[in-house]
Amino acid sequence: MSTEDHALARDLAAEAGRRLLELRARGGEPDLLRKAGDRQSHEFLTAALAECRPGDVVLSEEGADSPARLTAGRVWIVDPLDGTREFGEPGRTDWAVHVALWQRTGGGGLTAGAVALPARGQVLSTATPAGPPPSGTGPGRVRIVVSRTRAPRLVRDISDLIDAELAPLGSAGAKVAAVICGEADAYVHAGGFYEWDTAAPVAVARAAGYHASRIDGSPLAYNQANPKMPDILVCRPALAGPLLKAIREVTHAP
Repeated sequence: MSTEDHALARDLAAEAGRRLLELRARGGEPDLLRKAGDRQSHEFLTAALAECRPGDVVLSEEGADSPARLTAGRVWIVDPLDGTREFGEPGRTDWAVHVALWQRTGGGGLTAGAVALPARGQVLSTATPAGPPPSGTGPGRVRIVVSRTRAPRLVRDISDLIDAELAPLGSAGAKVAAVICGEADAYVHAGGFYEWDTAAPVAVARAAGYHASRIDGSPLAYNQANPKMPDILVCRPALAGPLLKAIREVTHAP
């Protein structure tokens, strides 16, 4: 993987975001706007990757899955519009564009990524990682970002156990960005999602020095035969131990 992959992820996420902002500015019926955003961003990203990286495979939320990705050496995992609901709500900024690269080399893993937050004029990427994370667990209550519409019972139980503050937010990319930017301490989710929901956010978080794992502490795996993922924990490194311990307690895991 070359430094050009980092820059490509960043530039494509930024350009897709710019196009989405233009589409949103034209207005229209929210559901039609959401569908148009998903479709147009997907078409742009897949066409750009086909031109810039013709030998690579793309896994996109809006595209048909290709069996070729399971034997490919390089797979781009993209979410053309993460937070589609929020995109269709005027004034909301918690939606994103995700672009990540997975490579088989070295056992397989995420090697580049970018999360664009177009309505905030922000792009987080592995090209210029943020960080480092704050040291220590920090003062005051732990602030955990959760889904606006389906905060899992697990997170509420953790909150009760450690007296954490829950902060509802839209896109998974926006949630991880909130952790990286110091607006929150952790993102915990156990309600299930897909690889494209977290690949780019995890790549960016890890590059900045943040902890990212399953909620049992095991590694996150990408480019799997089934792209569904059950859960995730992204947090400041100093909080990983306490949060994993709290998760074990509320789930009664050994």
